[in-house]
Amino acid sequence: MFGKEGADDHHANASDMMEPIQDIVTRICFGEIWQRPALDLKTRSLITLAMLVATGRTHEVKIHTRGAVANGATREELKELFLHAFPYCGIPLMVDGMVACEATLNELGVK
Repeated sequence: MFGKEGADDHHANASDMMEPIQDIVTRICFGEIWQRPALDLKTRSLITLAMLVATGRTHEVKIHTRGAVANGATREELKELFLHAFPYCGIPLMVDGMVACEATLNELGVK
């Protein structure tokens, strides 16, 4: 999602306790899964955000919003994702996710 530099940073900053899980996440999740050819990175980012909204993972929404922007998602596409989530996930989860996403977009200066 953030390329080799992002993976290297996560490994370099992982504590002794977190290093084994960071290795697994990097190799399997962002390596094997994200690199499969059938879906482009932007599509994977949008799907991931939708699943994170549905499960109420606001902290992860912020992280994956950054990834979605890096993978080409626009503010308008992200807004539509959250509006689409409302009837399927419920208003509270959608609002929590949208607030986290918007804060991250504002930090990144994405208009």
